[in-house]
Amino acid sequence: MNEHYMTEMGGYRDRVAQVDLGEGAVEYRGIDDEDAEKYIGARGLGVKYVFDAGPDVDPMGPDNRLAFMTGPLTGTQTVMSGRIALVTKSPLTGTVTDSHHGGWSGARLKWAGLDGILLDGASDDPVYLMVEDGDVEVRDASHVWGKGVHDTIDTLGEEVEGSVGKNLSVMAIGQGGENGVRYACVMNEDDRASGRGGTGAVMGSKNVKAVVVKSGTDMPKPADPETFKEGYQQAMEVIRESDVTAPNEGGLSMYGTNVLMNATEEMDGLPTKNAKYTSTEAYNGTEGIDVDAERVSGENVRENILVDEPTCHSCPVACKKEVEVQLHHKGQDMNVRTESYEYESAWALGPNSGHTDRDEIALMLERCNDVGVDTIEVGNTMAMAMEMTEEGKLDVGIDWGDSERMIDLIDEIGNRSTELGDLLAEGPDRVGERKDAHDNKLSVKGQSIAAYDPRCMKGMAIAFATSNRGACHLRGYTPAAEILGIPEKVDPYEWEGKGELTATFQDLHAISDSFDICKFNAFAEGIEEYVLQYSGMTGREVTEDELFEAGERIYNLERYFNNLAGFDGEDDSLPGRFVEGHPDAIPGQGASEGELAELDLMKEEYYEHRGWVDGVVPDEKLDELGIDIGPGTGVSAGDSAAPADD
Repeated sequence: MNEHYMTEMGGYRDRVAQVDLGEGAVEYRGIDDEDAEKYIGARGLGVKYVFDAGPDVDPMGPDNRLAFMTGPLTGTQTVMSGRIALVTKSPLTGTVTDSHHGGWSGARLKWAGLDGILLDGASDDPVYLMVEDGDVEVRDASHVWGKGVHDTIDTLGEEVEGSVGKNLSVMAIGQGGENGVRYACVMNEDDRASGRGGTGAVMGSKNVKAVVVKSGTDMPKPADPETFKEGYQQAMEVIRESDVTAPNEGGLSMYGTNVLMNATEEMDGLPTKNAKYTSTEAYNGTEGIDVDAERVSGENVRENILVDEPTCHSCPVACKKEVEVQLHHKGQDMNVRTESYEYESAWALGPNSGHTDRDEIALMLERCNDVGVDTIEVGNTMAMAMEMTEEGKLDVGIDWGDSERMIDLIDEIGNRSTELGDLLAEGPDRVGERKDAHDNKLSVKGQSIAAYDPRCMKGMAIAFATSNRGACHLRGYTPAAEILGIPEKVDPYEWEGKGELTATFQDLHAISDSFDICKFNAFAEGIEEYVLQYSGMTGREVTEDELFEAGERIYNLERYFNNLAGFDGEDDSLPGRFVEGHPDAIPGQGASEGELAELDLMKEEYYEHRGWVDGVVPDEKLDELGIDIGPGTGVSAGDSAAPADD
């Protein structure tokens, strides 16, 4: 592909590196103006590029494209603009997926002169990519293949004579990605993960160990400085005033995402023991087991083991909580220091797995980060295995709350070194298929749920079910309204109206993910701030309706990709234990006493709002949104069911 430049909008470098790994060759392309207007950047533009490679590719084959993409606000003065999106077809779910991480690598990629990198094909031998001054070089990585993430980052940082955290970012896989663990991560700067969907497994299948970015601080300037300044000042004002995001005062700033542990426990919305219970209190009251969510809460962490609060590019909130613990494991005294003691991770590796040992969870986090596997998926698959062991479905299993065994099992999963580790590396759906254990999994489209019980939060029920990347709290974060009252408080137990609420959040997050800015800004900012900052940076004036339509277009493009990959409304499901009328239903307890998700009613409401037919985007909707790629789904808005497979 010849080098060409196609957009003059501010915020873009108009330069994307397209790497043919089979040939070891790099070419450069500009960003088409129409694509930028329709899909913005990062997540949206990444999905477009992955769609161009084909929805029917093998996720672990050379034809699957892996896109590292920034957005027009990444690496700018925009508040919380340090994100980068990794987009591909997921080996865990078979859907399109995008997974983001914070830190500095997104900003540095932009500062180094690139909007993104597209990885095509596969290298015969291990390689890493070196990015500097707008160019990408493919280099040998045989000397770091087999190393964990932390050693890889240290080795490559020394090799390129850069300083991680100052002028260098390294995005690397560990043994999990090398060994094709279907939920392997790409880790950035040691402890920040593009965690979900198996982006690390795709990178490993291409024999790419790392992407190293070396840069100065060449921050893009806004095309319309006055409009951008107005948006920036307005964004900072609402962030400072928010009870959630206020620097050094708000819950997120003080306790990180783990501020939610006690809040969710108190409303009996914390799935416990593989979601058989809706809180640790309900679990204790029933079985007499000594677990207590407070022990792994953000408040407990801050009081007892917090040592640092690092932040990401242009972020005043500093939600990352770095901890240090001393513990004894298998005869060895250990000192463990790790970042990202997050709510989702602490829940999955703690209460949902039947224990609340705060310090051992810190060690589990460090192991997951080094081997490069998704903490949410690891915790969920372990809890699934614990339930299967209890029911006699595993010959060699793991008992509830066996935290010492969990620590070692993380390495066994990453290296596929034992029978159990190799099995769990395949993810919940494949475990269910191989062991006739479908009723033990907590997954949607092959990806496990996060730390919100859909019996308690009905918005999360429809959000899990309709997420385009499998069960996910971050496609449409309805707990903002159901727990925190943002933008307004809604009854978490009421199902009516949650279809429209979820779709609104989904479209809004598609916008922020495509900018690419942190979702946590949405605890304070709204569409008004988005319009001002985007218009000011790019110089392209948009209305609120136009920006929302872009978010809707991106969400529909993803759904369209999935439809062509074989997904329809039957796949918009929930684990049976959550669903009203299901034979496996387990009603909630405590404050959630008797609650179950009214899934069919919510899906009907949601599809009507979306204009979909049984989970399929009709061709009229594609035309309405200007999505003019691919063959269309063949479904009309007048159809009553999705078409049968050819």
